Amino acid sequence: MAYDEVLAERVRESLEEGAEVVEKNMFGGLVFTVRGNTAVGVVGDDLLVRVAPDDTPQALAQPGARPYEFRGRISKGWILVAGEVLDDDVLDDWLQLGRKAAGELPPR
Repeated sequence: MAYDEVLAERVRESLEEGAEVVEKNMFGGLVFTVRGNTAVGVVGDDLLVRVAPDDTPQALAQPGARPYEFRGRISKGWILVAGEVLDDDVLDDWLQLGRKAAGELPPR
């Protein structure tokens, strides 16, 4: 599956890849890791976001957010956000949430 190159570039610019953030091609999309843990990704036209369990209900209540389903099963701790709702401020909020959730995990 191809991913939205424009969205990927926006994520890239916002996260400022460096020692802590690494970009990887994975599962036909593009993911960004923090300390070895996936924080966010671009899957098709959508943003994939890692979300801490406590943040999940509030995150799912946001416009364009839905549970991430993989092979017919909902993946806990992951949310897909529709690309069309991702203006710069909204994108930054989602990126911070994903970075926070990944940063709370032990380094890999």
